[in-house]
Amino acid sequence: MRELRLHGRGGQGTVIASKLLAVALFLEGREVQSFPMFGVERRGSPVTAFLRVDDEPLKLRCEIEAPDELIVLDPTLIDATDITSGLKPGGRILINTEQAPEEFPQLLARAHVSTVDATGIAVRHGLGGKAQPIVNTAILGAYAADTGLITVESMVNAIREEVPVQIDANIAAATEAMGAIRHAAMRGMTAREVARA
Repeated sequence: MRELRLHGRGGQGTVIASKLLAVALFLEGREVQSFPMFGVERRGSPVTAFLRVDDEPLKLRCEIEAPDELIVLDPTLIDATDITSGLKPGGRILINTEQAPEEFPQLLARAHVSTVDATGIAVRHGLGGKAQPIVNTAILGAYAADTGLITVESMVNAIREEVPVQIDANIAAATEAMGAIRHAAMRGMTAREVARA
């Protein structure tokens, strides 16, 4: 079983991202669960969504406290909350940011970190407004390419099935993000190991 936690802010498409990923995984014949957790339900407030995937039926029905992976749609949450709470050792973190993974040494000490400028990609494709772009399809395209968990075809089919507007723009954003991921220079090593190398 693989467990993911998505962190974003209201209006970025965090909950829809979890649902799109679940649909893409389901289209590939996997068992999935996708569910949100809301705090204050307003634009800009922190939003968390969860996703479980397995090849066997899923029997757990609870929040994910020890995820294998994190997807961070808003990098300001890194300093605002403990997004890495419960992250399994050697886990993965994908962050929507213009910054390189090496600029997050506190995260590199615990996980494999990748980054992608999903915001820039979303703005280029006219998804949402410039002040509040909707980054969900871009970050999922990067996630698909980074992990190999889902195919491009499944991601595109999930977007066609679940996204009601700007379908072609969303597919283009996801596709562009697949080739825009940045990895830590010494992927697979913690910051301490990098310092010793």
